[in-house]
Amino acid sequence: MSSNNSGTARPVNTRKLVLLALLTAIVVVLQFLGAFIKFGPFSITLVLMPIVVGSAMIGVYAGGWLGLVFGFAVLISGDASAFLAINPIGTVIVVLAKGALAGLAAGSIYRVIAGKNKTVAAIFSAAICPIVNTGVFILGCFMFFLTTIAEWGRNAGYSNATAYIFFGMITFNFVVEFALNLVLTPVIVRIIQYGKDRRLT
Repeated sequence: MSSNNSGTARPVNTRKLVLLALLTAIVVVLQFLGAFIKFGPFSITLVLMPIVVGSAMIGVYAGGWLGLVFGFAVLISGDASAFLAINPIGTVIVVLAKGALAGLAAGSIYRVIAGKNKTVAAIFSAAICPIVNTGVFILGCFMFFLTTIAEWGRNAGYSNATAYIFFGMITFNFVVEFALNLVLTPVIVRIIQYGKDRRLT
């Protein structure tokens, strides 16, 4: 009996590992492509959808892994170079934490809601991912870069660092990322359903 169980479990695990590897590669490629799409001082994050898909289809920790890969890709792509020049340690902490926590949050929300409604779970998962990603970035700005950001804000015509963070740095990018994730939610749901049909979830 136990040998049959192990025999049926291995193909599913292999498929999940292959899917995780594929999504990992997609995250890296999308981050390097997205680094060239800038609105204001920062680029638009294109990698949140594969993070949501991975966290839903494979599990919470897969979302955390994909978010962590996203963070490493941000550091390698040069997208965080302005912050690395100010505080390298703070930058690494913030960039890795915001990606990993966004993935973990997306997977956790999906797991809590999916038992009742997978479509609603996908919507909430897609929504929470950019919220956590941006929220941790904001906290990091206040913890590690406030003095420099205040100077950037004065040079850009803002009265203080808080105004510059919210209205000069993140607002447009966050709205685009949030809207993009929600618009692509039907695609996410179909991918998850496909995974369910193939016994990946």
